[in-house]
Amino acid sequence: MTLQEAIVARHSVRQYLDKPIEAEKIAQLQALIEQSNKAAGLHMQLVTDEPKAFAEGMAKYGRFSGIRNYIAMICKKGKDTALGYYGEQVVLLAQTLGLNTCWVGLTFSKQPDSYEVRDGEHLVCLVPVGYGATQGVQHPQKKKVEDVWEGAKPLPEWFVRGVEAALLAPTAVNQQLFRFVLHEGNKVEAKKTFSLTNGMGYAPIDLGIAMCHFEIGAGKENFNWKGHEE
Repeated sequence: MTLQEAIVARHSVRQYLDKPIEAEKIAQLQALIEQSNKAAGLHMQLVTDEPKAFAEGMAKYGRFSGIRNYIAMICKKGKDTALGYYGEQVVLLAQTLGLNTCWVGLTFSKQPDSYEVRDGEHLVCLVPVGYGATQGVQHPQKKKVEDVWEGAKPLPEWFVRGVEAALLAPTAVNQQLFRFVLHEGNKVEAKKTFSLTNGMGYAPIDLGIAMCHFEIGAGKENFNWKGHEE
């Protein structure tokens, strides 16, 4: 499965089978997490065989079950967009390995003994990972390509492919609070947009996730980001 295929196949999954993740797959996920942490100054951590975070209380509200493995999405404050960008790369790798995931912002119980949050950092969310009881379903898309882009027409095909891939990105309450601006010289700017709820504060990380999808769909060789390190 390619990354582009993984973008289409990936859906949020909340119920998981009692099936351990193979050691070689754990190793691949861990390798990309370590590489990404080093590249972007993040602190993502893969937690295995830890059932408490989604065992009781608020976890029931989200109808989660069977979760024993997850990625703790941790970064310095102000690095949330980078966390979304690199974190979604790990999520898509998991999909190519036949695993399922779900970005979870609120409905879990913190387990401070299972991961490290250093001074100046914050735990943004958890991403369960494992073998789903189902493959999940695609939520109806609220927006179309023309709703989330700015620039002069005609749009190049690579840009349209990028936006289409971004529209498949998971976002808080499916709000898709992002826009992509095409500038001269094939420079692309990714911007957060406004809503009354502001995506419950997750707009920066959602932007990073959307950027990851855009880059895969458009092809990194076709453009450069404007105003972002990624």
